[in-house]
Amino acid sequence: MPRFYLPQPLSVGTVVVLPEPLVRHLHVLRMDDGAQLTLFNGEGGEFTASLVHLDRRHAEAEVKTFSPREAELPYALTLAQALPEASKMDWIIEKGVELGVTAFEPLAAQRSVVKLSAERAERRGSHWQAVIVAACEQSGRNRLPHLSSPAPFSDWVVRQNLHRRILLTPRGGQSMSDWARHHPPQALVIAVGPEGGFSDEEEAHAQRHGMLALSLGERVLRTETAGMAALAGVNAIWGQL
Repeated sequence: MPRFYLPQPLSVGTVVVLPEPLVRHLHVLRMDDGAQLTLFNGEGGEFTASLVHLDRRHAEAEVKTFSPREAELPYALTLAQALPEASKMDWIIEKGVELGVTAFEPLAAQRSVVKLSAERAERRGSHWQAVIVAACEQSGRNRLPHLSSPAPFSDWVVRQNLHRRILLTPRGGQSMSDWARHHPPQALVIAVGPEGGFSDEEEAHAQRHGMLALSLGERVLRTETAGMAALAGVNAIWGQL
């Protein structure tokens, strides 16, 4: 059954007007009156609805049932990703949603090739939010991960955070998997560097502010691979994959 995010109040027995982008999607799927679809508004659970009217630009659906089903991890995972080149961030966000990330924090590191002005950062943020929505629709998640505005790595490091913060680096004295095996499931913030990794200065700055430097083994992974490997490894060790 197709799933769609509809950011508005939903309740059983009501008829909702579907936005035009969703109407276009319904036409692509060749759906017709009476077709069943799943709606979620990001506040928890999901609704089964039935199309009662569909024309070229307008559609309405009657909300039939509610299910409290959730697909969230029992611990929060934040991915702090240094801005990579080109469209890599889209892929990172999409796969991060699938792996259960609850918050994304884009970072401007010293070796980040991409530099975002305030206007461009706002446009990219809107685009990344759309990627999050699409990934939640596809993966069955009913709650949207939070997306922060891009921040300089040096400023982000000094912010207070009650969760364990991990800096991924080939120079980590312990592997991520070994650390996870010896610690119970818990909320984590995982920071991944850009192409070329974090600089020595950034790593030292992070460790002075309490970040734990861990590696992902003997091989050096690309920026778009490192975070996914860490997320999948933690989930596997802690019994969520």
